[in-house]
Formats: sequence, C-alpha cells, structure tokens
Amino acid sequence: MRPWILIAAGAIVVAAAAAPCTADDDGKVRTADLSPEAERAIDAGLRFLAAQQNADGSWGTRYHEASTALALMAFMLKGHFPEKGPYGEAMDKGVAFLIERARQGGGYMGVNMYEHGLATLALSEVWGMSDRKEIRDTLKRAVEVILRAQSPRGGWRYEPRPRDADVSVTVMQIVALASAREAGIHVPSETIDKALQYVKGLQVRGSGGFGYTNPSQPEFARSAAGVMALLMCGERDSREVVMGLEYLRQLPPSKFTAAKFYYYGHYYAIQAMYQAGESYYQEWYPHISEALLARQQEDGSWHGSEGGSGPCISTPMAILVLGVPYRFLPIYQR
Repeated sequence: MRPWILIAAGAIVVAAAAAPCTADDDGKVRTADLSPEAERAIDAGLRFLAAQQNADGSWGTRYHEASTALALMAFMLKGHFPEKGPYGEAMDKGVAFLIERARQGGGYMGVNMYEHGLATLALSEVWGMSDRKEIRDTLKRAVEVILRAQSPRGGWRYEPRPRDADVSVTVMQIVALASAREAGIHVPSETIDKALQYVKGLQVRGSGGFGYTNPSQPEFARSAAGVMALLMCGERDSREVVMGLEYLRQLPPSKFTAAKFYYYGHYYAIQAMYQAGESYYQEWYPHISEALLARQQEDGSWHGSEGGSGPCISTPMAILVLGVPYRFLPIYQR
C-alpha cells in the first residue's frame, strides 16, 4: 500500500457513541441515529477541514487529490454540496481543483491509482448531485483512465498501466467504477466481472480473509476492502462474502482500537457491515463509533501515526466512518 493510505491507530475506548438502529420488517437496517456526541464530533471535524483548505482549492500537504476527494465526500456525507450552504464555496474550489488536475493529466488525477480512484469516486458523488457538464466530462475521462489500466488479471496497481494488480488498488477502482456507473457513466459489465473474479481469487480459503497480491497472509484492512467490493457489486450471498464477513467478525476486539491501516480498514469495514444487514451493522458500528470519539483531537481532527499523510486524510476518513448513518452519499445506500 502507498504511504498516504497507511494510517494506523492506538487509542483506548472510553465512551459509548451510537443510539440503537431500527430495522425494517425484513431485518435490514432502515436508519441508525447518531448520538449527540457523534454529531458534534462530525461537525467539529468538518470545521477543521474547512479551515485547512489550501489556496488552490485542494486539501493536504501531500497527496492533494486524495485529501481533496476525501474532504469533499466528508462534507457531502452531512448533506453539504457545492454551491450551497456554509461549505458550498470551499467545495466548489475543491471540485475545480480536481477538474484542473484531470485536465493537466489527460484525465488522470494524482500520483498513483489510489488517488485517482478516490478522485473519481468523489467526482461521481458530486455529479450525482449536479448537472454541470464539466464534471460529467471530467468523470468520463477519469473512468476511461481506469478502464485502460485494468491488468490482464483483472485488477489494478499503482500506475495507470495494465501491468500488475493488488487487492487494495483494485478495490479502490471497483468502488470508483461502481459509483460512476450509478451516476450514469457507462462502465462495461465485463470490466467489473473481471475485477470481481480477481478479488475472489485472493481469498484465503482456510480463513476467509483476503491476501494482498495472492491468497495468503490475510489481514483486517485488505479483507474489509475485499468484502466491501464484492457486496457493492451484488455478491451478497456468495461464499466469498459469507466467509469474509465471518473472518472480520472473528478478529480480536483490538481491531476497533489498534488495527493496522486503521482508518482505511474501517472505511471499508463499516460499509461492508451496513450492506450485510442489521446484525452485522449493530455488532460493528457502536464499537467503531466510540473508538473514533475517543481518538478525536481538541481541534476536531483525527490523526494517524503511519505514512506521514496528515490529518487531511485521517479526519475525513473518520467522518466517513462515523457518519455512515446519514446516508446522504449514494455510495452508502443499498
């Protein structure tokens, strides 16, 4: 994994966060209320992000495209959108930054495919709420970059070339393509099918977890990513999803406080648990919610200890995990 995404943790759980969820008659999660503490934490995190924006519209001191994409999605999660509300101008500037970076890069945004996938995802979510032609055109070019970069094995790696693959970069592209397709951009079904087969091939059959470039050495973060990708693409009842969910559930409780690649892993894990249904979600969300409340700094930020990527990566990721109940982002909806 590249450094910007390697954000680890080490905090002690000290307070409860989430009120109980309610469910429809079919047992699926209908809504989950945030506690007042969690809502205040998210609002403080958004205020922190608003104060950190760079003059060119980006966020972060490194990996500007990734930081900007995550910040935009964190604002949208709470129902803020470009051109509207207290953060509308800041979001407009962030979108303009990504559009300009794509123009300069021939559709490619960032220094690696992690960044490009996140930027594509953010533009997909923005386009779903907008009718601006320049966003659609930029998104189409960004998707074309991803399609051209798919390797013969079905996955993606760091560079926008069809040479190699790993589960982490691949899942980021699957999520971006799924969101773009939901927003109305054409994505060939065979591209997604081939990518899903690649991800399935990385599952370690004895454990249900997922390996990085081969089916060995499963870990929390890569397994959460693999399960989420399969769930997002309709593999809800597949053997791989069932085994992967059980692998995640059986990991030690320390996964909520000190897991490797903490924010990245939980960014995917909470979405997987929500998609899987109420029993999974109820088992996971209260624990990660209270853990994130314990981690927040006085200035509203969240910090990670790995990769040197800074709070403009870890803060929006924490907000995206903590704020799943808001349901404003299409990517969080079933």
